[in-house]
Amino acid sequence: MTTVEATTGKVWFVGAGPGAADLLTLRAARVIGEADVVVWAASLVHADVLAHARADAEIIDSSELPMEGVLPLYERAAAQGLTVARIHSGDPALWGAVQEQLDMCRALGLAVEVVPGVSSFTAVAALVERELTIPEVAQSVILTRLEGGKTPMPAGERVRDFARHGTTMALFLSAARSGQVQAELLAGGYPADTPAVVAYQATWPDELVVRCTVGTLADTVREHKLWKHTLFLVGPALGASGTRSHLYHPGHFHTFRRAEPAARAELRRRRADAARPGGNADRAAGDADPSVSDAGAPGPAR
Repeated sequence: MTTVEATTGKVWFVGAGPGAADLLTLRAARVIGEADVVVWAASLVHADVLAHARADAEIIDSSELPMEGVLPLYERAAAQGLTVARIHSGDPALWGAVQEQLDMCRALGLAVEVVPGVSSFTAVAALVERELTIPEVAQSVILTRLEGGKTPMPAGERVRDFARHGTTMALFLSAARSGQVQAELLAGGYPADTPAVVAYQATWPDELVVRCTVGTLADTVREHKLWKHTLFLVGPALGASGTRSHLYHPGHFHTFRRAEPAARAELRRRRADAARPGGNADRAAGDADPSVSDAGAPGPAR
């Protein structure tokens, strides 16, 4: 690869979101509209996003190109000072092969910038109208994929190891081996009746979203003949209810709001109960806010 001196050439890596063109961010739409060249993969990105491109923009479908096929385009952008919008499905930070392209562009002397996009896992959560971090149920979200695919997984990143946490998990790029996914989730400790969601082509016109359980996940995938463009959400937060966040509790206070005394006393009783033997001391500690003082007034602003 030859380094080319560039003065104005720039490549934008643009997150297109999960599918629906109206889920593009305002920045993404602006960048696409200003680009001299728009690169997109017809196999992953909905064609409606191209409506934002200039009428005279060069449109390139990269679905049949390896990375080496895109390199000449970046070299031309550097030599001619072009602005390129490289559109990626979802958010470029997740399984987008973006880092190698960023390194390639910098080596050519091109300016680069990344525009985040809506990830499919948050889009699916919206479709099923669920919060993934339910208070006292799940406060973490694990994003991963099944090991054994085209790209090797680092040691210690097996699905069954992550499953031991018992929290919310989003599994990408794994639908073709749903039986193995189910076996790994069960082996890691998820009960068979743990809620799950199978989502195909989320927010596309032909989307399919099915609720199931960990124990029926593989059968659900086989029933609908899914093997690609499918995301799994798993975890107790997908079915939990009845808990509330302390952040909006009248007994919680911070820099901009004082606590109601009776509600504050209730929260303190709950924390004391949780700290007793047999209670959840860790949860009680996690509920504490470092901006809170014992006097019941907001601490210093953070």
